[in-house]
Amino acid sequence: MKEALRELIKELTAIEGISGQEQKVVRAVLQHVRPLVDEVSVDCFGNIVAIKHGGEPGPKVLIAAHTDEIGAIVKSIERNGWIRFEKIGGTGDALLLGRQVAVNGHFGLVGVKAGHFQTPRERTEVKPASDLYIDVGCSSDAEVLALGIKPGDPICHWPYYNEFSNSDYICSKALDDRVGCAILIQLLRELKEPFAGTLYAVFTVQEEVGLRGAQVAAYNIKPDFAIAVDTVPSGDTPDINFIKELPVSIGQGPLLQLMSRTFIMNPLMKKVMLGVCERSGAPYQVALFTGGNTDAAAMHLQAGGILSAAITIPRRYSHSPIEAMDLNDCVSTMVILQQFLKDMGGFGNLAFEEIE
Repeated sequence: MKEALRELIKELTAIEGISGQEQKVVRAVLQHVRPLVDEVSVDCFGNIVAIKHGGEPGPKVLIAAHTDEIGAIVKSIERNGWIRFEKIGGTGDALLLGRQVAVNGHFGLVGVKAGHFQTPRERTEVKPASDLYIDVGCSSDAEVLALGIKPGDPICHWPYYNEFSNSDYICSKALDDRVGCAILIQLLRELKEPFAGTLYAVFTVQEEVGLRGAQVAAYNIKPDFAIAVDTVPSGDTPDINFIKELPVSIGQGPLLQLMSRTFIMNPLMKKVMLGVCERSGAPYQVALFTGGNTDAAAMHLQAGGILSAAITIPRRYSHSPIEAMDLNDCVSTMVILQQFLKDMGGFGNLAFEEIE
């Protein structure tokens, strides 16, 4: 399981797929899931909806992972070939200067003023993205256009994947949330035993710009339960107060996220998920993270209200080109999701007023 996840993560993180332009990721995911499910389609918004029917009647569950990544988009091309851009998603200005990027597949650099000419202030200040430019090795706008680069084209961090001396500790751009996509693909691969109900494995689009794809998918599917498989910052680095800010570590299992910026887990779903996590035997963590959202925040408000949860894999250096995580947390997430599917037949007798 772990090695299969490793290979999927390496493959999927290498693909360019900013919010709104996820088609390359969608094509790659489709190749993996088509042989594994009973039905598969791509809706007009770009979400992949892969359906696997269980062996007996039961609830409908939607498990979602988002295909998009943060990045930027070409805004304009200057006459001398410099590219100006707009940010997409939670791309931070401080993480742009001097970075290697892919502009519609072409290698580029976010330009930086030579250190010899920087003032003392310039050496410490963060330049806004509106003042930055990208160099793709061209000396005119005509040369840039001849490469096939034009306004509206996607810009991603240059793709790479690395492993530390501890090979289970991995680093890449776009772990958020290609790791969730890899887990969902592997879950379908290993789904051998019959289960009750119907599984909707949904690979959503435009999560990083407002959870948009999940809204569409949840409204159309109207599941009984919805789970977002995503990533979450870890609080175990020297620049974060672990107890005060975020008591979450890598290597300790996924986080069952009780609360996010606009999501509070329903007591019924909390009871279900805590029981599933305990029965799975996999390590897991429970905490609040109000600095962001997952697709669960969108799904739980659709179709009259959907019991929703977020299982999130801790990663360091969030929303940067050097996101890092422990593969063992991905394995634990798989085990928990497998337990959820195994238990689906027993989720029919829930009553809100009986929850303590």
